[in-house]
Amino acid sequence: MLKSLLFFVLAGLCEIGGGYLFWLWLREGKSPWLGVAGVVFLAIYGVIPTLQPANFGRAYAAYGGVFVVLSILWGWLVDRIAPDRYDLLGGWIAFLGVLVIMYAPRW
Repeated sequence: MLKSLLFFVLAGLCEIGGGYLFWLWLREGKSPWLGVAGVVFLAIYGVIPTLQPANFGRAYAAYGGVFVVLSILWGWLVDRIAPDRYDLLGGWIAFLGVLVIMYAPRW
């Protein structure tokens, strides 16, 4: 379970980080090299979920919840926008969904 969660976090950081680098390039006029680095991180993001033990649909459905949580954390730590109680509640609900989708016992 911990290995699987680590893959989710790594994938999320690559996707959010890659998208953020692209954002900096296109929206804020930063160096085109940030866009190139963003593409590299987004390509790595495409590979990491294939390491999950679950099937594609389940892994990507659960990843959506991880993405929600990481996006809230990214906004808080990088953009300095503190989450409000509804952000935190929504993040917990999304994370609980991840746990159910990926780790609930199957018969």
